[in-house]
This record gives sequence, C-alpha cells and structure tokens, in this order.
Amino acid sequence: MAHLTYEEGKKLAMKGLGILAVVTLAEVFIALIGNGHLIEGFRLARWVMYPAMILLSMYKAYFIIYNFMHLGFEVKSLRLSVLLPTTLLIWAIIAFLQEGYTWGERRHDLNKEKIEMSRQAPPQSEGAVHE
Repeated sequence: MAHLTYEEGKKLAMKGLGILAVVTLAEVFIALIGNGHLIEGFRLARWVMYPAMILLSMYKAYFIIYNFMHLGFEVKSLRLSVLLPTTLLIWAIIAFLQEGYTWGERRHDLNKEKIEMSRQAPPQSEGAVHE
C-alpha cells in the first residue's frame, strides 16, 4: 500500500467505506423484510434470511481484514498465520455452543425426571417413626 499516493489511498478508503455501507444497508433491508416490518404480512423464511445475513457479515469481515487491516497486501504465510487460528477459534466457539446446548438439554431432562419421581413417591406422614 506504500506505493499509493495520498489521494489514491483516500479514494480507495472511500470506495471501501461505500462498499461496507451498501452491504450493511442490504443486511438491514433483509432483516426488516425478513421479520415483516416493511411489508405487512410478508416474512422471509429463516433458512433464507439467516444464511444471507451470515454470508453478508462474513463478507464484511473479510473486506475489512483484507483492505483496512492491509492483510491482503501481505505475503501468503503471514495471511495464513492470522486466518488459520481465527478459523480454529470460530470452530471452537461453535463446538462450545453445541456442547453447552447438549448439557442444557440433559439438565432439563434430569430435572423433568426428578419432578416425575417426586410425584410418584408416596407421601410420608410427619409423625411416622423410622426404625
């Protein structure tokens, strides 16, 4: 990026900001249409809306990293040393969320079993003598 003049760099940055603004407006538009806020009675299916939002967000993240953090102008080994750990971090977050969901479901099932067992147990009288 050092080969650009000030005016060229400024023009490139403004172009980047414009692209980010358009993508952000597209995300907002999809969210508003998808939830039925713009057209009364019309909603996008979640399987359409969610992937579109995720893909647009991933594009914005890529664009910011590539242009504004200047990673696109670096050597391949440096780019990989940043992007591979980030990919592993994203994978770990997804794995931890799935694991937490499984633990929560199991805890819910155990509590339900505990409540059912307490309903089936015969009531003990208060004056009963235990030997």
